[in-house]
Formats: sequence, C-alpha cells, structure tokens
Amino acid sequence: MDFFTIIFIILAVMVIAFVLGLRDKANARKNLINRLKKEYGSAPHIRCKSGEREHISGFYRNHKEGFRIDDITWNDLDMDSVYDRVNYCLSAAGDEYLYYMLRTPRQADDFEDFEKKTQFFQDNGDMRLKMQVIFSDIGKSSKYSIYDYIDYLQKAVDTANGRHIAALVLMALAIVLCFFNFTAGFFVLIAIMLFQIFTYFRIKSDIDPYLVTYGYIMRVIKSIDSFRGITDEVFAEDVRELTEISKEFSSFRAFADILLAPTRMNSVGNPADLLMDYIRMVTHADIIKFNQMYKEILRRKDKLDRILEITGRIEAAISAACFRASFEGKSCVPVLTGDSFCAKELFHPLIRDAVANDIESKRGVLLTGSNASGKSTFLKSCAINAILAQSIHTALASFYRAPVYRIYSSMALKDDIFEGDSYYIVEIKSIKRILDAAAESGQQVLCFVDEVLRGTNTVERIAASTQILKKLSLDHVQCFAATHDIELTSLLKDFYDIYHFEGDVTDNDVHFDYKIKEGPATTRNAIKLLGVLGYDNSVVTDAQNMADGFLRNGTWVTDYES
Repeated sequence: MDFFTIIFIILAVMVIAFVLGLRDKANARKNLINRLKKEYGSAPHIRCKSGEREHISGFYRNHKEGFRIDDITWNDLDMDSVYDRVNYCLSAAGDEYLYYMLRTPRQADDFEDFEKKTQFFQDNGDMRLKMQVIFSDIGKSSKYSIYDYIDYLQKAVDTANGRHIAALVLMALAIVLCFFNFTAGFFVLIAIMLFQIFTYFRIKSDIDPYLVTYGYIMRVIKSIDSFRGITDEVFAEDVRELTEISKEFSSFRAFADILLAPTRMNSVGNPADLLMDYIRMVTHADIIKFNQMYKEILRRKDKLDRILEITGRIEAAISAACFRASFEGKSCVPVLTGDSFCAKELFHPLIRDAVANDIESKRGVLLTGSNASGKSTFLKSCAINAILAQSIHTALASFYRAPVYRIYSSMALKDDIFEGDSYYIVEIKSIKRILDAAAESGQQVLCFVDEVLRGTNTVERIAASTQILKKLSLDHVQCFAATHDIELTSLLKDFYDIYHFEGDVTDNDVHFDYKIKEGPATTRNAIKLLGVLGYDNSVVTDAQNMADGFLRNGTWVTDYES
C-alpha cells in the first residue's frame, strides 16, 4: 500500500466521519422539533433539580434593583414549584431571566413589548420552534451561573500572559542560537520546552473548570448569527442591538477553537489532534487564548450581561406563550389598573383540576371557615396570580384586573431554631416587615396573612389581630387574611369584606366544594372532623358539649357525662 493510498483512506475516513456528524446533528434537530411540537400545550416535562437552584438565580442575584419578592413570600407560595411549572426554557439565559422576572414583578404597566413577543409566539408556531432550536443550541451552562464564574475567576486565577509570551520569545531565541551554536541552542530549547510542558498541566487544571462557561458564552455569542436571520419586526430592535454588541466580541471568537476544541487534550489517536496537543503543551497557546478571552469578558461584562438579558427575555416570552397554551384558554392577559382586586374564575397553577373562584374587593378580604376548606389555597391562588400578572403578564383566570402591587405574605412560618425565636416571635416579625413596607414609598402593598397570630392565646390573639388587621386596612395596603376566629368578622366588618369557605361533614366523611361564599362562616366542623377520623365518640361528644355551653353561657365547663 503506497503513501498516497494511505492518505486517501485517512481523508475518506475523515469525510465520512464529518458527514455522519452532520447527519446525527440533523436527526437530533428533527427529533427536538418533533418533541416540541408534541409537547406544546402540555406542562413542562423537566423540573429543576435542587442543586440547580443557585445557578438559576444568577441573573437575579446580580440585578437586585427595585421591588423584589422576598424569601418569606417566595417560600410561603412555593414559588420554586411555580417557576418549574412556568419554565419551558432550553437555555441557561432563559432559565435565569425567567427566574429574575418572577422575583421582581414589574412596578409599572410596561408590558407592551413583552406582550407583543408572547402573542407573536402564540400565533406563529413555526417561528417559535425556530427560536427554540436556537436556544437549544445555546443550551445550559452548568450547575453554576456565568456570573458566579466571573466573580470567582477574578479572584482565583492568574490571567497574566507575560510569562507565556516571554517563554515563546526565549524559544525563538534558542532556535536562532542553534544556527550559531547548535549544541547550546538545542539544550536551551529542550529545557524551555520541558519547563513549558511541566507548568502546562498545573495551569491547565486551574482553567479547565471554567471552560464549560467559556463554551457557553461562545455559544451565546455565536447564536447572534442565527438571530440575524429573524426578520420579523417585533424582534428588529433586539436583533439590531445584538448584532452591534457581537462586533465587540470579534477578538473573543477569533481562534477560540485552540481553547474550546472538543478534542483538546483528548485526541483519541487522531494524528492531527495529537500534534495540536503537543503544540499546546509547548506553546501554552490555549492558556494564552484563555487569558485573552477572560480579559475580553472583564472589559465587556456589561455587554455580555446585555446579551444574556436580551436573549433571556425573548426565551421568557416563549415560556409565557407555552404556559398560556398549557391551560387551554383558561388564562388571560391581566388589566393592571383600577382600585380593586377583581378576578373571575381564578385558580391555582399547581393543583390539578383546581376549583376556580371569583373575587372582587376594593378593601381587604377576611376569610373564615374550617380546616381544609380551601382558605389557604385561595389566598395562595390570589398571591401567585398577582405575581404572574406583573411578571409574565399572564393570569390564570377568565378575567383579572387589579392595580400594580408590591406583594408580601405571612403564611407558612416555622420556629427559627438558629435565631432562637419561637413561632410567635417569627410571626410578629414577619407581619412587622409588611407594616414597614407599607410605610415606605412605592406601589400599594398587597399582602396575604394566614391564621393571624396563631402562636399565642385566644384573648390576646383576637385583640392583637384586630388592631394589626385594622392597620393593614389602610389606604396603601390591601390585605387578604384567613382566620379561625369568627369573632374577627364582627370586629372588622367595617374594614374588610367578609367571605368564607365551608364543608359538609357527615357521620362517615367530609365534603368540601372549595367555593368562596359571602359573609362569615355559619358552621363549625373542627370537632365533627374528630369523629370522621375515628376519635372515640365520648371525646367528640364532650368536646361539642363544651363548645355549645361556652357559646350559650360564656363560661367553660369540663365535666360532661359521656
């Protein structure tokens, strides 16, 4: 077999491998499009893993301006799960920007551009799929945010190129020396090359963890080439700005394959790749490129941030369109105006076959009713939809009209063992933060309080709850509160609209319709529930007698015959 035959076979194998790679890429894209078509109108099939939460909050943690949903409210409403339900993003930029939107509900009705994009994706399935393929090509970065890498890299890695350039100059001088004194020049050259190889692997181990993010940044910048092919007017300004910014990253992209080639230091026997690996080891070319790219990132952090913001916002609009489609016409575009909270057929996004309810109130709302009747779920439904309305401009209702709010809650609290606070202390601190927010300038506060001051005794609870809820009925606050204390309905009837939920308890079961009704609760079911759950009949009967006696006479009697 002659030399030319061997060369031909090698070239043929390379061409076949290249063609097969293109075929596999085309098949993967076709499968992605088919899956996206099939899943449109359904809930997202991937939920965020617990270890990815920190990465998802990267953009938010670096843009904490204006009003934010605080951690208490976020956890009360299980907004991590709501985020998972809303999130259809295929890139890390989309993931992070969507999270940012939910944590920072807008404080003005400035959704015109976002609504145009969302409606566009609802009406243009082919363009939505085209965009989703672009975002899929960008993909996810890693379990860390780009912002985390940049902050850490600035402190942890020596990015000076002086010594690497000096080594290259010395090797060039050693080669020149070989023409005058071959022995001396050769030994100097070998010594420098050995030193380069020895130091290469130590430096390489420092920079390798960051190459995932470098690769992600490169994919984001390259995606701008694909966005240039989007000619629809609704994206014209975004494409223009992205195109201008991409020009500033031309040196970042140049020769990036020296560093980001998938076969770098993993040649698997390919002679050309193996040769490049030795060139990298001796010249530190990839390390020099790494440092140059890093300096480009630092110089243009604001521009990179702007790219991530624009692309993330576009993909968030795709998520909003998919989210609306998944509820089969049961969502609406909110009207953010007026002086009352008004919603028709409003429901909770995380409950399968959720019961929808209507509510309209210019004042606060005070809810009563037995356990498990739907009070807490209704409060959360209102709170979550207020956040969705002011973030992705979508409400799960047939109609939603309300002012723009600052939204707070005090619902799912726990003892703080690290601070040494009892439940009651945690509770009054939580409510105090709402009162403090109401005293600050800004949009009207919308707050949700479940079982006001449940952590203390009845007499003090009713007295303190009355005064706190009166304070939360001021002009700058609209409070939705739930309570078991029926006394509060008469004490606060001049300050709140009174509603209730109720259930029908029979001898063997309890039935709830989960529909909100006007006025205070007229039935008490807590004791009857003991019987349904199998408590001894004497306990149930004596408890009922005690309660009835107290309501008649105002005094407690504990000794009843069973």
